Amino acid sequence: MKLAIFGASGATGRLLVEQALAAGHDVTVLLRSAGSLPLDDVRVQRIVGQLDQPDAVAAVVQGADAVISVLGVRKGGALTVCTDGIRSMLQAMQHTGTQRLIALSAYGASETRDHSWFIRLVRKIIREKMRDKDAMEKLVRASTTDWTLVRPPALTNGAATGAYRASTSLKPGITGRLSRADLAGFMLSVAERGDFLYQAPVVSI
Repeated sequence: MKLAIFGASGATGRLLVEQALAAGHDVTVLLRSAGSLPLDDVRVQRIVGQLDQPDAVAAVVQGADAVISVLGVRKGGALTVCTDGIRSMLQAMQHTGTQRLIALSAYGASETRDHSWFIRLVRKIIREKMRDKDAMEKLVRASTTDWTLVRPPALTNGAATGAYRASTSLKPGITGRLSRADLAGFMLSVAERGDFLYQAPVVSI
């Protein structure tokens, strides 16, 4: 497969690129600088640019079998990065005719906001980040793409185990956790298998 990955230089994004390459896929990424993804592999095509540059985003999306977004708010970064990024991706996908989209959201977004008192508390603590996820999900659901929204709970830097559950009705609770390596593995598997179409699975150990 040819995968277009946005957010590739982040903690989850780097793992996703590594796992995609290990699985034999070709990867195109958007980077602010070519050196921000230190991987030496000819199957990685680096497009240097910004999410608000339509030509750069379209160059990443062009010819992709699937677009995967693992964008997230970084310290000092824009609080609407997920919404703004998805808006740019959707425009590029419409322009290039690319259909498959897998986007990283979060458990507690949209209709899962009231699943527990803990989630309601989390939303108060990181309200701007969750509002960004809410708005992003709204754009994705309104699009004509073949979309999947992935909702993990709290993320860790643990190793990949494959011992996680994924379901649209899953409620992880206060102890819900998922390693970034397992998150990357799940998102890659969704791209490969084409499952969870038009669904928002929660993924947790």
